[in-house]
Amino acid sequence: MYRPGDLTAADRAAWSAMQRRAALDGSPQLANPFLAPEFTLAVGRSRHGARIAVVREDGEPVAFFPYQRSSLGVGRAIGLGVSDAQGLVHRPGFQWDARELLHACGLSVWEFDHLVEGQKPFEVAATGAFASPVIDVDQGFERYLTALRKQRPKFVRTTRAKERRLARNVGEVRYVHDERDPAVLRTLIGWKSAQYRRTGRSDRFARPWICRLVDQLFHTRTESFAGLLSVLYAGGRPVAAHFGPRSRTVLCCWFPAYDPEFGRYSPGLLLHLRMAEGAAAEGLGYVDLGRGEKEYKDLLKTRELSVCEGWVMRRHPVALGHRARRAPLRALRNAVVSRPGLFEPADRLLKRMGSLREGS
Repeated sequence: MYRPGDLTAADRAAWSAMQRRAALDGSPQLANPFLAPEFTLAVGRSRHGARIAVVREDGEPVAFFPYQRSSLGVGRAIGLGVSDAQGLVHRPGFQWDARELLHACGLSVWEFDHLVEGQKPFEVAATGAFASPVIDVDQGFERYLTALRKQRPKFVRTTRAKERRLARNVGEVRYVHDERDPAVLRTLIGWKSAQYRRTGRSDRFARPWICRLVDQLFHTRTESFAGLLSVLYAGGRPVAAHFGPRSRTVLCCWFPAYDPEFGRYSPGLLLHLRMAEGAAAEGLGYVDLGRGEKEYKDLLKTRELSVCEGWVMRRHPVALGHRARRAPLRALRNAVVSRPGLFEPADRLLKRMGSLREGS
């Protein structure tokens, strides 16, 4: 077990090499940037309790398991709450016993909410599976756009028309796939915070550790990882932006937002199409839109991955107590999100509360 800052350069290189090999050997989910060493290192600089278990055979690393640990031995996936891919990164064919791993790490329980596919020792403890839509761009953007026109011709036509109107009414539309100006990142954070408050959601950027994490990732750039700020400009002004991590093969949608002043032009959709084009130009395999049902994801996706949530537990009173506290909240949230009859009234209530909060 290591603290993130104590992991050697050789181990970090081995971890990245495992991700590259996984992408080639039919396990692209392990190449997700949220499973990269750079993400774990950034979480370690932003929060206490981050750890990495390294499994070795004959002195060579064969698996890396990042997690967060409380003083009572409660374990969570690294970055739980903001991480969209979780699990153990390993060599092809590696097998492990989940409870033995927890025992070795001093954990009574390990909680996850975005466990990637192929983690069978953890999957048996899953309490639910959820779709995570993706945009495949490995065959190039034009191939994707052609397929999108066939499946949703009206959507493509109206979206392109809105882009032309945006250019005509506001000014030249320009896209920057990798914007390095930190002032634009602050603009995006301001938009996103306002969106959270407006819709009655908890403002993630009110939490200092998330702000520190985003700042760390914005300044992280290696051969296999980068925190990517993508921006759509019109008339020289940013109208939509997104920040998220990318690996050699995957770009993850994380924090997208737009200026409400330009909402009638659907700048978020325009931005996501440009992001797909930029990802294809970089040679990435797909854009992961993340778990959750949203109309724009249904419009843009080519297929869906699956992620799981749940708890791996040892026989321990702390584990039982942790699950007893967390399970009802998860069940309630999932019930509301998955049922339109419950979700729509709850969503309206949250938005009304957000409006009242804005006016107070």
